[in-house]
Amino acid sequence: MLGLEGIGVPMGFVLTIMSTILCIVYGVKNWNKGYITEEELIQEKKWKEEEKKVEETL
Repeated sequence: MLGLEGIGVPMGFVLTIMSTILCIVYGVKNWNKGYITEEELIQEKKWKEEEKKVEETL
């Protein structure tokens, strides 16, 4: 059968196809998710303002 004797090679093919499908589903699901939450964004703005103040005093 197409040189796929034994169980190792067919399992390799099946696992490769399944992992590809899993990666595609994960990518589509998380396509437009933000990398930073609103709380993190507010904290980052506070840090930048504090950094400006420190640089001005130097």
